[in-house]
Amino acid sequence: MKKIFLSMAVLATLAFTSCKDNENKEADEAMTEEQMAMEAEATTEEEMPEQQTIATIAMGNENFTTLVTAIQAAELGETLNGAGPFTVFAPTNAAFDKLPAGTLEGLTKPENKEKLAGLLKYHVVSGEYMAADVVKAINDNNGSFVIKTVQGGELTATLDGENVIITDANGSKSKVVMADVDASNGVIHAIDAVVMPKM
Repeated sequence: MKKIFLSMAVLATLAFTSCKDNENKEADEAMTEEQMAMEAEATTEEEMPEQQTIATIAMGNENFTTLVTAIQAAELGETLNGAGPFTVFAPTNAAFDKLPAGTLEGLTKPENKEKLAGLLKYHVVSGEYMAADVVKAINDNNGSFVIKTVQGGELTATLDGENVIITDANGSKSKVVMADVDASNGVIHAIDAVVMPKM
């Protein structure tokens, strides 16, 4: 009888020790997983490059070389490197090519710096409007969303199928051809025509 009790006691002790070992092992594994997750997160943060400003992104994109030249001529680089946030409807090189011959050359002359700055500011909106925000605003406002620009004029956004169309103060239209280029101080939407304020 004593042997039976002794055997049961030994088994109970072994079972208890085994459970404790399992608990400790699970705790160690959980701790290791948590540490690994934290290390992975830290590594990811270290590896992620710092997000660039609107001006920096434009300077690094071959589709915006004409826009960058215009920004530099108007001395607006510092503004577009600022805190923002801004939404920029950025004309591509092809958009500037659609302007009448000599228009851009004339605007980039030193004596026309203010006029050029006004034109470029007409493409900039205070606040960050992602494409989904613009589409929602269009739908919430009976099919058109009037946007106040930094220049003081207005642009009107509408939808043509799935395309967002931007209409300027003169009734000329441009289409958003690339949306949601995210920057540290806002967002860029590339458009296929230069929009013009009332002169």
